[in-house]
Amino acid sequence: MKRNIKILALTALTSFMVISCSEEFLEVDPSGLNVEANYYRNETEAFAGLVGVYDMVRKNSGGFENMITMFNAGSDDHYAGGGSSSDGAGIQSFSNYTINTNTIPRSFWSDYYRGIYRANLMLVKLPGVPMDETTKARFAAETKVLRAYYYFNLVRMFKNIPLILEPLSPSQYYSVTQADPAEVYAQIESDITSSIADLPQTVNASTDGGRLTQGSARAILGKVYLYQGKNSEAAAEFAQVNGTPGGVSQYGYSLLTNYNDLWNFSNKFNAESVFEVAHSAQGSYWGIWGGNADEGNTVNVMVGPRSYVRLNSAFAPDLPSGWSFNVFTEDFYTFMQGDPRFDATVFDLKALQQAGHADFIGGYQDTGYFLNKFLPKQADVYSGPGDAVLNYRQNTYAIRLADTYLMEVEALGATGTRAQALLDAVRARVGLPSIPVSMTALKNERRRELAGEGHRWFDLVRWGDAPTVLASRGFVAGKNEILPIPASELAGTQIVQNPNYVN
Repeated sequence: MKRNIKILALTALTSFMVISCSEEFLEVDPSGLNVEANYYRNETEAFAGLVGVYDMVRKNSGGFENMITMFNAGSDDHYAGGGSSSDGAGIQSFSNYTINTNTIPRSFWSDYYRGIYRANLMLVKLPGVPMDETTKARFAAETKVLRAYYYFNLVRMFKNIPLILEPLSPSQYYSVTQADPAEVYAQIESDITSSIADLPQTVNASTDGGRLTQGSARAILGKVYLYQGKNSEAAAEFAQVNGTPGGVSQYGYSLLTNYNDLWNFSNKFNAESVFEVAHSAQGSYWGIWGGNADEGNTVNVMVGPRSYVRLNSAFAPDLPSGWSFNVFTEDFYTFMQGDPRFDATVFDLKALQQAGHADFIGGYQDTGYFLNKFLPKQADVYSGPGDAVLNYRQNTYAIRLADTYLMEVEALGATGTRAQALLDAVRARVGLPSIPVSMTALKNERRRELAGEGHRWFDLVRWGDAPTVLASRGFVAGKNEILPIPASELAGTQIVQNPNYVN
């Protein structure tokens, strides 16, 4: 399916993805198409439609054009990397701030609108499905929160976006106009606040891992408030999610004792996970890669070193080769020195190479410092049908508890007893002593704790720090806080390009 908002209606009317559950709710069989008219006749088909709405959550770490590697590349902690300066026009131009309407990958716009179309269709069809009303209410709540999440990602990336709340005919897409961002945020808030009561407190990770709960919905809502500067509302939502700092919250969330365990491929849907993106080895192959039918985690292969060779098994890990994207900068390497999270975050292949323990071929902008959180081991390589590099199964965190702790600190203005306790809990988990809470301490802690997870660029923009911190990259204040709208979304439509970008 072409990734273009103008043809989503036509596409959805002619085909709808049939998704069957495997070992977890969001690990799906990427095969099979069916006619949309045949759907929503019963609860089973409504459930398949719901999983179709969830499918776009995998934009976080699935496909080459994923949120994690793209927004890492635009931050001060990473270079785009890869094989050359032309290896992915979108990620390269975002990293050096030459990005324009022709280089921005259209999928960052159209994939989320595809999810929104599916959500809108689900909400229209669901009332007529003969099924238990409580279950129906839950399906509707999940759908609305997902729609809100997709709109949140769109509005914080592009700011000026259309607000579409019902399925449109193909011809209607050409007359769609952009909404006031405040209107988009109001709809996001409404979708979530009206849904929380119909979501479960918790889910069984073995059967429903990845499904939204009251806690994950509140975490998304808190983040939405924070981005609007509604700090008191944000703090209230985060407080419900977080509970007593360092303890177990009402939703069962708690910080993992061992920070390294967060990055274990098998440690899915753990106690620290608030909103998790599921991946699996399901035989994905190049023909479907990036089209939202593939199930693997693409970040894993993207961040690995090129042509890696282990020369000394006593010192060097057994790794498959990768594509060398998102290498860390020297500045970040220096910033992380002495932090207990360093080894979990940074794979210092430069040191191993210099010691003769391993070798590799440096890619574009190579520093020798790789993103260890998502680095697969040879044992993680898939051996079934399909293409191995597209079948890594590590889940990723859209939101985790340490993130919500630190967002609550920010919402509290980084002052007071509770803010201090939250900051202390994040640091104590890795054996660090208490330091006085402040905005500077909060910013540094987020940079260390959440390194490489795709948050840094958004943090810098939200704090107003991006023009200074990213000046050497070419960041222009008043322009690069948002992305250009893809050219393909402008032609023949009423959509207007964002300020200071040439159509």
